[in-house]
Amino acid sequence: MQKAFKWLDAEKTKYSFHNYKEAGIEATTIENWLKYLPLEKVVNSKSTIFRSLSEKEKADTKIPKKAIQLMINNPSLIKRPIVDLGKNKFLIGFNITEFEGIKKAV
Repeated sequence: MQKAFKWLDAEKTKYSFHNYKEAGIEATTIENWLKYLPLEKVVNSKSTIFRSLSEKEKADTKIPKKAIQLMINNPSLIKRPIVDLGKNKFLIGFNITEFEGIKKAV
């Protein structure tokens, strides 16, 4: 997240930040992401929370309805950042090449 914030600030790109770890996340938001992003990219399988899940829960992260509930209950399971560019276009994770494309997309 810090790399994304730093890049956006350096580029003077306006953004709003929703901290779903503190403010929570709604199922409808995740469901919308999953229309355009693969589930395996939205779930952060490298997170400490993921590693602490039972084997059954890890398997559940591959089933959309169950994964959504797990992400609501454990927002740290969500890969960050997810950048909503509008018009159903999203960036997931921080990749400098993709972020440089933000200016072209806006």
